[in-house]
Amino acid sequence: MTNKIIYLVKTAMMASLLVLASSAMAQDGTIYPLDTPAEPNAILLGTGGVEDQPAPESWFRQWGDPMARNISNATLTPFLPEPGKANGAAVIVAPGGGFRWLSMGNEGWEVAQALADRGIAAFVLKYRLIPTPPTLEGLKKAMDQTFAAAADTSSDAPKAAPGWDLSNQLEDAEAAYALIVKRAAEWGVDTSRLGMIGFSAGAGLTMHCALNSKAMELDFIGPVYGPMGPVEVPKNAPPLFSVIASDDFLFGGQFGVIKSWYTAGRPVEFHLYQNGGHGFGLGNPDRTSNRWFDAFTHWLEVNRFLVK
Repeated sequence: MTNKIIYLVKTAMMASLLVLASSAMAQDGTIYPLDTPAEPNAILLGTGGVEDQPAPESWFRQWGDPMARNISNATLTPFLPEPGKANGAAVIVAPGGGFRWLSMGNEGWEVAQALADRGIAAFVLKYRLIPTPPTLEGLKKAMDQTFAAAADTSSDAPKAAPGWDLSNQLEDAEAAYALIVKRAAEWGVDTSRLGMIGFSAGAGLTMHCALNSKAMELDFIGPVYGPMGPVEVPKNAPPLFSVIASDDFLFGGQFGVIKSWYTAGRPVEFHLYQNGGHGFGLGNPDRTSNRWFDAFTHWLEVNRFLVK
């Protein structure tokens, strides 16, 4: 089962990068250097480093979004609701970026703040990544090579890449979960209403945690534009809320993961939007997928995850 999930995550990453490459043609995909932002509330998870890491963590901006790469030290950043608004529910948020960078704004901080505004404690997981070259020129070359691999439709695609073992990322997620449970009283978290959502590669990690972790007891999961292939669903799999747009490369007419959850008799809700592409985060202008966050919080409410 683990190998199958890793393959699905590989596929997600390759398709995601192909979409990013296409987007670069339509808008300014230039990579701009970005000073490392202050993260005063980030908590080191102490899960270790990354082998053969060529450079320290650095940041860049692309398509207007702050992104982090060469992450060797995982962190967790709490976004806590105002005390009068807090309902006790909590969500771990896993940004995407093909496991080579993290879209920290679009798929991390913005989502976490939106959750906190709804009374839900949110925790952005900055997990360890596959190394990229030290310079921005080297990063661009690495991106171009990966885009070329993503475009390869031969029978042996997706190409093998170093670092596909997800043990680092799983360990980071498990450490984040353990920290939230440990500090639940301080953060106002009801540990029976603790879930995880992720975007693109982060959605793949969310699914990987739900299907493989023995240390996490997730109460719900929300993969957003993640892998859609079939999976083997355990009897105690958490309720699933899945979102993707029909014009997303990751969709391709697949409903495998939805059917897997349904066949296993586990609660599942699926939203296939007409448009939105890939990487839309909370939403892009004039796309039907822009309402997914409202649908997600409504789903949480109906399933009594927001009940104090």
